[in-house]
Amino acid sequence: MAQKVTPGAAADKPPLAATLRRIEQRAGALATASVSRMDETLPWFRALPADQRSWVMLVAQAGVRSLVEWLRSGGAAASSPQEISDEVFAAAPRALARSITLTQTVQLIKVTIDVAESQVRVLAAAGEEEALTTAILKFSREIAFSAARVYARAAESRGTWDARLQALLVDALLRGDSPDVLASRAAALGWADAPPVAVVVGRSPGGDITAVLHTVYRAARRARIEVIGGVHGDRLVVVMGGALDPLATAEQLAVSFGDGPIVVGPAVPSLDQATESARAALAGFRAAPAWPGAPVPVAADALLPERALAGDLEARRALRHDAYGAVLRAGGGLLETLDAFFSTGAVLESAARELYVHPNTVRYRLKRIAEVTGLSPLDGRDAFALRMALAIGRLDPAG
Repeated sequence: MAQKVTPGAAADKPPLAATLRRIEQRAGALATASVSRMDETLPWFRALPADQRSWVMLVAQAGVRSLVEWLRSGGAAASSPQEISDEVFAAAPRALARSITLTQTVQLIKVTIDVAESQVRVLAAAGEEEALTTAILKFSREIAFSAARVYARAAESRGTWDARLQALLVDALLRGDSPDVLASRAAALGWADAPPVAVVVGRSPGGDITAVLHTVYRAARRARIEVIGGVHGDRLVVVMGGALDPLATAEQLAVSFGDGPIVVGPAVPSLDQATESARAALAGFRAAPAWPGAPVPVAADALLPERALAGDLEARRALRHDAYGAVLRAGGGLLETLDAFFSTGAVLESAARELYVHPNTVRYRLKRIAEVTGLSPLDGRDAFALRMALAIGRLDPAG
């Protein structure tokens, strides 16, 4: 009498049962064949150290075991992508993410799938070849997504850690910590210290700090410079390295900042001197509301009058020494001419009458003032800075 097979017994039998047994028997050989194919076709894989190659072998073996379990469940929801990721990449997840890029991981997966597909006739039981091929393709898709998740988690963790390191470095920079402290923290971030270095300060656009810094990095890549950034309260502070024209480069980074002024500190040779640039940029940012028509971005040195009014001692020193002092040292009646020019409402002929000289003499002296100070009395903005310099210089002549 023929044995009666109940529906429940048939349901208990896993799909591709015969094929599963064949794969289990050849699991080690399949993993070894995959690694051998990687060695043949991927030059970068051959260059890996022995320990890293062994990690890949472990992952390949875990992948075969995971394939068997996935096939045994029929690719059911029970074998979720998260479970696949944990099983396959738990062999060496951190080491794998550190040593091999996501692109290289995709290449490894492709090679492994190619090897499995090439052995379908050997692995599959009679009549199950097509079903096994389809199952392998579905499984490879899950593995690819799992690999992406592993690298995404690693990138998020690294991004959060980098954001903290950068915030600490910017804090140290603003505090004026020693060059050794700056150098050690910059080295941890892979900072190459490409000269010149300049600091940019503006309003933060708000939101997640990692997302804000990601926007900065993306703009910096387009500008081909190095950056370190940090969010401090409502301010975004960015250190630029390798920006030959800091003001023009800051304009390329402007998309990373929120509304309001963006102030660029003076360029310095290296990061250990960037405290000077940071202080000037911060002082300029605080004083910028006093010049509503300021360009965006604006150089901190262009805000010297506003910074001096806000109590910035460095701005007062610069105006006293580089403007008032330069005019005083040049002599030749420049200081008297400047006083007369301003007192007559910036009318050249009136100044000439007050000084009892020819208008061309006044014109020459004003040109000479522009040469020695870099500020032209004929320009409204520069004239404002010169007026401030005269007042500060006379209030503190000893300086």
